[in-house]
Amino acid sequence: MMNGVVVIDKPSGRTSRDVVEEVKRVLGVKKAGHTGTLDPMGTGVLPVSLGEATKLVQFLALDDKEYRATLLLGVRTDTLDTQGAILEKREPRVGREQVEEALRSLTGRREQIPPLFSAVKFRGRPLYDWTRRGIEVEQLPREVEVFSVRIVEVRMPEVTFTLSCSKGTYIRSLCAEVGEMLGCGGCMSALRRTRSGAFREEAALTMEGLAEAREQGSFRAHWTPLAEMLPDLAVIEVDPPLADRLRNGYQPEAEALRGYHIPFLAAGDVVKFCLYDKHLVAVARMLCASEELASWGDRQQAARILRVFND
Repeated sequence: MMNGVVVIDKPSGRTSRDVVEEVKRVLGVKKAGHTGTLDPMGTGVLPVSLGEATKLVQFLALDDKEYRATLLLGVRTDTLDTQGAILEKREPRVGREQVEEALRSLTGRREQIPPLFSAVKFRGRPLYDWTRRGIEVEQLPREVEVFSVRIVEVRMPEVTFTLSCSKGTYIRSLCAEVGEMLGCGGCMSALRRTRSGAFREEAALTMEGLAEAREQGSFRAHWTPLAEMLPDLAVIEVDPPLADRLRNGYQPEAEALRGYHIPFLAAGDVVKFCLYDKHLVAVARMLCASEELASWGDRQQAARILRVFND
């Protein structure tokens, strides 16, 4: 069974869901999902979880992202990118310094309202579905954070820049915001995701490359197995008896964990239980710190299992 993640270099013009369905067809798997929607016009890193790895999507979706984007100044559209209907055009009478200042001002936390043409759900339907039907819905802002912005090239009226940000940040909205700051309007004309969490564009396969790797039997050289996912989490290696108990619903008690090497942990830390460091058994949240295990009662629950895996 294929349990892990393959990083796809999403082509422009395809939805993230389209790519997932194509991966399922090429690899012959039944369960697959992506870890964060990438705009249809966008290209680049789209991690696709396979099999049991789909249970980790909720964790992987929290990862921060990096993008390379191009802002077209002087054009406003209804979708905030060049694929939408043009609402207004004007000459951008701004200099490089003004553009740099506006882009730098994006850093930090902010509340952002998702674009009307986006996959964010409202009452079970994506916003773009309501918008195309001409129905106005309440748009609730959500907090996002831009960690850094760097200008790559300015060739008026286009400005190319790189940006790192938290999950759920819409680059289209940021482009439109910069255009408003500069008084001429703006929209996104190109977007490439270069990193999603630990997954980088250097590891990404095109759909043609995926099919070729599958035919040549070299696919496993291009994917991340389940046990190697969430590399920032501490690992507790367990033996087969405890692994079986965890997979059957056991919530680990202090007595059961004392016989294992427990890394330095604080209460609330999320950890991985692995079998011989090769198979992911469970992801759990610690209910006590490492140094407290010795003093806790034998039957006192020491960790809460969040997900179990049959890897």
